[in-house]
Amino acid sequence: MKKKILVALSMSALMLIGCGNKNVQIKRFEDDSKKMMPRYSYELNSSVKVNGRQGVCCENGKYWVSGSTTLTKYDNNWKEVKVNDKPFEGYKKEVNHIGDIDVYKNELYVGVEYFMDGVGKNIQIAVYDADTLKLKRTFPFKPDSGQKECSGIAVDDDHNIVWMCSWVGEESGRYLYKYDLKSGKYLGKIHLQAPPQWIQGIAYYNGDLYLTADDGEADNKESDHLYRVKPDEKKTDASVVLERTFDDVKFQGEIEGLTFDEDAEEFLLLYNRGARIILGMPKGFYPGYDKEISEVFNYKIKKK
Repeated sequence: MKKKILVALSMSALMLIGCGNKNVQIKRFEDDSKKMMPRYSYELNSSVKVNGRQGVCCENGKYWVSGSTTLTKYDNNWKEVKVNDKPFEGYKKEVNHIGDIDVYKNELYVGVEYFMDGVGKNIQIAVYDADTLKLKRTFPFKPDSGQKECSGIAVDDDHNIVWMCSWVGEESGRYLYKYDLKSGKYLGKIHLQAPPQWIQGIAYYNGDLYLTADDGEADNKESDHLYRVKPDEKKTDASVVLERTFDDVKFQGEIEGLTFDEDAEEFLLLYNRGARIILGMPKGFYPGYDKEISEVFNYKIKKK
């Protein structure tokens, strides 16, 4: 018994000594102030009206925008190059909705589903030709993953992963879902700690995942936000950090998709204004508007 007591006291003493050591390794996420701070500063440069209210992506100086039922390609000056207003041709299951999108090696990665009044079904991971905007192939979806909706999709080419997020809350919206980039095989999910409300878009940039969340109440002119997540292959969860508050958009409407232009060091954000959104569906307009306006906001980014 005396030996056990002495061992316990010795361990306690070592722990106290360790706490006073500046070189002791920080184990808790919240104890590392660098991890809790925004990764970049964001300076708003310009905005451009676009054809599409859902998502945006870029590659090699070209841009693509998704509407709920459209795909549009733009050149480097945001001049419209190609439009597909019938993007659901070729599907075996009924679909009617596109979310945020991504592009990788001249192919568009699109989360497609049937969505109505806050409920999604028939979710599919679809790949389109980035030039013709025509459907090329689909990936099998894992229904028992718990994902109930797809608001966005992102390609992580460092780890060959396709990430998906869910706007629908409760269990579905508390996770990010991953699939193999080449085979489409379901690889699992990570639990967000603590999850943002109403996730709208997802992008991968320099080792981190970035999420837009429609968590501001537009009727009260509350701002929406950008969050950052650092996934770890060895863990089933990941901590969420507030990256940016968007109090500089023209109107507090509905935040949507996002992307990073690595070459230009720019962050692009799709934002809608004018329409009242109820259960994910435009229903009526705010005073002063008779239509919804979709814009891409361009931010110059700089690492802090």
